[in-house]
Amino acid sequence: MQKKSGNHTNELFVTVITCFFNEEKYLTEAIESVLGQKYSNWELILVDDGSKDGSTTIAKSFAKKYSKIKYHDHDGHINKGLSASRNLAVDLAKGEIIAFLDGDDVWLPDFLTTSVYTMLINSSPLYCEATYYWNNWCHSNSKNIIIPVGADQDCIHEPPNLIFTLYPLGTGAAPCMCGILVDKKILQKHGGFEENFKGMYEDQIFLSKFYLNEKVYISSSCNNFYRQRQESMVNTSHQQGTYHGHRYSFLNWLDEYQKSNPGSPKKLGKIISQAQFSLKHPAFHKQLTYLKRYRKRIVKLTNKSGLEIFHQLFKKIQPSSKHRAS
Repeated sequence: MQKKSGNHTNELFVTVITCFFNEEKYLTEAIESVLGQKYSNWELILVDDGSKDGSTTIAKSFAKKYSKIKYHDHDGHINKGLSASRNLAVDLAKGEIIAFLDGDDVWLPDFLTTSVYTMLINSSPLYCEATYYWNNWCHSNSKNIIIPVGADQDCIHEPPNLIFTLYPLGTGAAPCMCGILVDKKILQKHGGFEENFKGMYEDQIFLSKFYLNEKVYISSSCNNFYRQRQESMVNTSHQQGTYHGHRYSFLNWLDEYQKSNPGSPKKLGKIISQAQFSLKHPAFHKQLTYLKRYRKRIVKLTNKSGLEIFHQLFKKIQPSSKHRAS
């Protein structure tokens, strides 16, 4: 990434990646929000992940009309999942910077102008901003909610701090993919997207690699809308009871990744083990959480000898590292 002297910057070439599967209701709006950007130095790669509805026709018509828009699909027009589709687009991308806009989300006109400039002046390989959780797109009486990324705003975060601060290991809100810009070379250095994860937690794997290895800029800006839908992958996984399985697969991946990464913080393995244990033994985990919550109250009410008894009791009922790993 290069700068000019003074307050002006070279306009970096940005590749916008939009992967879609049966998004005929929303795809036009997503594409038009890219066409409406004030920042003009971009290309849009549309990756059709085996759509069976009219979204294929919509995407091809835009690609035919605009030279900056390219249409691609997988061999045989098969469905390979979101990670494989993004990797295909990254390999084809001509831009130095990659932006992601799923087929049902939209950007405000200032998104690329704001994010590219902020990313450039802060020399950060990953830019993340707040997101509008878009509720009133179908119900006019519903309110849109701005969800900031759950860490200090408008500053650089050094690795590995965000892995402990943000979801899915921390309590802070994770960035949405429609509010992210990433340096293409750094993304490829870390192996892109994991294709075994076809549509759940693939974004958290991508983010975890950066949290552990790279500087990340968190912005308070908000120029993107994340459409809230009942039939989204997250909602569907909760309804079908598969969410915990997806989360457990992510934790297994993260555990293997941190073991193979010499720079991973030592406490990460312990936190992963605790998270795995909570999924395998939810009732026991609930009891431990209850005890921890009221530990301070008990401490205040007990004398020194009573406190020692409590500590010994708590130590006995906590799961051992052997049990957590099982």
